[in-house]
Amino acid sequence: MNVRKNKLVSLAALGLVGGLALTACGGGSAAEEGNGSDGGGAAGGGYAELTGNLAGAGASSAQNAQTAWTESFMGLVGAEGGDLSVTYDPTGSGTGREQFLSGQVQFAGSDAALDEEELAGSTEVCNGEQAIDLPLYISPIAVVFNLEGVDSLNLPADVIGGIFAGDITKWNDPKIAEANPDADLPDLDVVPVHRSDDSGTTENFTDYLSKSAPDAWTHGPIETWPIEGGQSGDGTSGLISTVEGGNGTIGYADASQAGNLGIAAIQVGEEFVEYSADAAAKAVDVSPRAEGREENDIVFDLDRTTTESGVYPIVLVSYLVVCGSYADAAQGEAVKEYASYITSPEGQQTAADNAGSAPLTEELSTEVHEAIDGITVG
Repeated sequence: MNVRKNKLVSLAALGLVGGLALTACGGGSAAEEGNGSDGGGAAGGGYAELTGNLAGAGASSAQNAQTAWTESFMGLVGAEGGDLSVTYDPTGSGTGREQFLSGQVQFAGSDAALDEEELAGSTEVCNGEQAIDLPLYISPIAVVFNLEGVDSLNLPADVIGGIFAGDITKWNDPKIAEANPDADLPDLDVVPVHRSDDSGTTENFTDYLSKSAPDAWTHGPIETWPIEGGQSGDGTSGLISTVEGGNGTIGYADASQAGNLGIAAIQVGEEFVEYSADAAAKAVDVSPRAEGREENDIVFDLDRTTTESGVYPIVLVSYLVVCGSYADAAQGEAVKEYASYITSPEGQQTAADNAGSAPLTEELSTEVHEAIDGITVG
């Protein structure tokens, strides 16, 4: 069961109609006046009109990209005479969605798309319009480890599943040794490290385990870690710090924040594939769109079991969660311009340079900008 669905009940009880009232209909943004793929306001000359504050929260995986995006976007706005402050709080995907659905922030970043109940609840803060998910950040999830004397590892899916399920407990376990015949594996406890917060990275990682190693990982795809005890870290940075602080530790995190930790190669078919932006992009290319979604709600059903050469299947697509309609015209225009910028070739290159992510394809970028153009403001 997806534990995210249970949270909407409590949110509704608190009154989703409060907060910032991010709702309305009518109007269009400066992004609609120009070519959205060129960055919205820059093309339409609308940055000078942007003022006030724009707040977002969510996935910590894209923290490096969001930092680069907010800084560069505010620079562009300021250069045209606008005065807009854009902030992003890397609270984690689950908290970011909660804050968006309760009207505390105008957009969210999430490594897991809104589920059906969240989409239904979003109409309360989007003036009867559902929120939409827009892919903005494609990145591999690295299986990171800190094991003295071992610099590289090959790990099949069932071994990863066994480690994180708590069934493989020693680094010299025969299953690990079989995939790493040249490694000097110690008789040392394996210490799996998980996220302590509600995490879209966790949901993507466990989705991979449940589909690629269903016998080893029986807990399904889940956003909140299902096994009690063990070591954990809050957010991506917290998990990385925990892995760095021990010997024999292993965890999972957005590859852009792996630092100096070891990173395992993952078995795909008959080969072991190292993470890369290109290999992550290939995983999206071979994956179909999720069924049952509105045309402007762009969500992928990632193929975790592909055997195609060169594909890295432990990948996350981080989504920008925005309203389909904003009551406050100034906030709505700001959301549209920021969304247009970060999903433009310029914005995607900024993320690639600062976070190592895979840029959206030209076709996907065009589709995303059509969805952004469709957002109405007061």
